Amino acid sequence: MMNLKNILHRRSGFIPTCRVKTRPTNSFVSMTKRGISIFVLLLLSPTLFAADLPDTVIAALKRARIPLSNVAVEVRELNQPALISVNAQQSMNPASTMKLLTTLSGLEILGPAYRWKTEAYLDGKLENGVLQGNLVFKGYGNPKLTIEQFWLWLHELRARGLREIRGDVVLDQSFFANLKDDPAEFDDDPSRAYNVTPNALLINFNALRLRLIPSTGVAWLEPNLANYTLVNNIRFTHQPTCPQKSNYQARLDGHNIVLEGKLSSNCDESEKYFSLLSHDDYFYAIFQTLWQEVGGTLHGKLRLGTAPANQPVFATHFSPPLSEAIRDINKFSNNTMARQLFLSLSTSTPASIESSTAAIQQWLASQHLSFPELVLENGAGLSRKERISAQHLADLLQYNATSPISAELVASLPILGIDGTMKKRFQDRDGRGHAHLKTGSLTGVKSIAGYVSGKNGKQWIVVFIVNHSRSAYSAAAQDALVEWLEQGGE
Repeated sequence: MMNLKNILHRRSGFIPTCRVKTRPTNSFVSMTKRGISIFVLLLLSPTLFAADLPDTVIAALKRARIPLSNVAVEVRELNQPALISVNAQQSMNPASTMKLLTTLSGLEILGPAYRWKTEAYLDGKLENGVLQGNLVFKGYGNPKLTIEQFWLWLHELRARGLREIRGDVVLDQSFFANLKDDPAEFDDDPSRAYNVTPNALLINFNALRLRLIPSTGVAWLEPNLANYTLVNNIRFTHQPTCPQKSNYQARLDGHNIVLEGKLSSNCDESEKYFSLLSHDDYFYAIFQTLWQEVGGTLHGKLRLGTAPANQPVFATHFSPPLSEAIRDINKFSNNTMARQLFLSLSTSTPASIESSTAAIQQWLASQHLSFPELVLENGAGLSRKERISAQHLADLLQYNATSPISAELVASLPILGIDGTMKKRFQDRDGRGHAHLKTGSLTGVKSIAGYVSGKNGKQWIVVFIVNHSRSAYSAAAQDALVEWLEQGGE
């Protein structure tokens, strides 16, 4: 007869803690029918493993009115079996903790020194600084070609002898497949910067930074966009208090960027990010502004096309290494960069979601990691479809701990109470600085995953995912678990 310990081991995939008591076989056989019924009910109950969670965590979940059936937790010491495993094999929406899979597979497949390139071609004859033809830009998915970097590169084009462009500016975006993504699909708010869709020739995240000083009514945009005008129609009131949520928005009206809404003049200076222009129009507007700044002239217009096959590359810009890019992706949960990296893993040309998904699956298989429940849509976690289990996220973190380049991923994770998306948590608590944790947050989802250093020298892997309408209230439970581990996990 199989004892309780073995039954639990087979059902949950972990060895129970000392809180679970087993009976000798002869005692089990002598149980009454009533006792057997109670035993079976307990075995099937999702709250059976509640005793594995610290009392402080259980109390916090109860205060948040979140049932254990909507929670998945996996805790293990490095290179040890799971200490806590609650619904850990259950398929869950991980929100942005899915970026752990994208960035780790990126490090492994591409390598931490990988750099994206962007190429410039001269489709025509260059004489005495004048190009009788088109200037062609071809992108390969650089997730962070910022305004500053683009300005420096255009300055290099001038130094190489290009001063005047008699033809057009041609954008070659063919390295990524046409995804036909709708930026409004996720939350019906296409102007939000996090909804920017991938593009092989992405520049400056395709975002606009709006700076606003309510006391004076002054507003301005960064970067400057050639031929676009900011129209500030915000109505400023004398309301004594400033509402927590800003009630103004921006919209595009032809070549006017119109600000609308109502705001108290007593509000502090603020900034907000929008994405209003298409990738093509945004790139061209920035190019016109910066090209003029570096002393160049342009006579043509914007066109989409492909790089000339019979011309050498005029100049190439290389991004910072992948090891730096993943710090922005994980510390600040940059969805746009994560989606660019995800597509960069593709083995097909043009890059596609299907090919990138297959590449990640192939890498997992090569490391003997089988995640049958895994569902990928964009690799950023900005999805209602993506799924993974807490156990398999913990497996990823365990794998990383044994990798020769593990420090790169760990360094990219927010430090508890110090930076990134964990900066405001544990500000006045002992555990500050003792954990590297990736966060995830969507409506109905809240998650953390990463590493915690205990005071007793133990190194812990922790994954905590909540899928529930009240998930926003689960931060206290997650913090309680992290604090318990930091104190030693005993």
